[in-house]
Amino acid sequence: MSSTPSIDGVLVQWGERLFYPGNRVVKARTPRLGPFSSKATLIRSRIEATVRRAPQVMVKVTGGGRGMKAIAAHLRYISKNGRLEIEDDRGVVEQGRDTLKDIERQWQYGGAYIDDVGHRREAFNVMLSMPKGTDPQIVLKAAREFARIEFTDHRYVMVLHTHQANPHVHLSVKAESKHGERLNPRKADLHRWRETFAERLREWGIDAEATRQATRGVVRNHPDLWRKRAAEEGRERKSRPERKVGAAVNASRTNAGRAWAVIAEALHGSTDPKDRKLAVDIERFVIGRPLDRQLLREQTRTMPGPQRDIGRSR
Repeated sequence: MSSTPSIDGVLVQWGERLFYPGNRVVKARTPRLGPFSSKATLIRSRIEATVRRAPQVMVKVTGGGRGMKAIAAHLRYISKNGRLEIEDDRGVVEQGRDTLKDIERQWQYGGAYIDDVGHRREAFNVMLSMPKGTDPQIVLKAAREFARIEFTDHRYVMVLHTHQANPHVHLSVKAESKHGERLNPRKADLHRWRETFAERLREWGIDAEATRQATRGVVRNHPDLWRKRAAEEGRERKSRPERKVGAAVNASRTNAGRAWAVIAEALHGSTDPKDRKLAVDIERFVIGRPLDRQLLREQTRTMPGPQRDIGRSR
């Protein structure tokens, strides 16, 4: 038995706040919300993936070169000085020091000239990662498709790393496109990049999600790659707090908690047993996280009409 349109309306309204906050720049073949009926279906699938704790993709900008010397050093690092295969934006796969030299010359002299040492970022280093146990070749295929979508008209190279626990791909992207436009990733871009990467993985049969930390009730800071490398080399660097703090973090968590509360309340009133089960799954997921029972109890009290404490056991 299907749920009522009013329940679908709640899912779309509050699900968009959970999974698609703010204005989203949508590129070709990236996740988007379509017609109303498909919106509700998509929100349900994302809720299901989140509460069952589907593996989360990681997409991070780990730095970038402010001159050709810095870019070349990063290319040597990710390719292990040419020992690993390096793939470019044309799909050409090569390895060796001569290949690195060719890439350096192409980037330095192709388009606007890049000085050996510069004042602005001429390349961005991006890492795409999945948890241990994910097929590395699928990670590479998904990363290849991701790059073709998100970095159209930019020169880039990628290298797959499998020597660590989590299979990951290092992408180095030239900041200036072939048309003179410059890449300037912001927080909204990073979230879209995670969604794009997760979607490509799912199309290859890999269970993957790109849910925001606030939606999952997570408040930790991931260590920066450059900080980790500095520590390994014995260079002292100021460490980041393990947990995110501040008014913006608290506001995001509060908004996510209220959205979960409203969604669970709506699903409990559905005539569809699957919806009611999903409501219980949401409660089990939320309890014990920063999106805890007390927070949700306070929020449901402020809602108009009869509401229920979704943290209460049933």
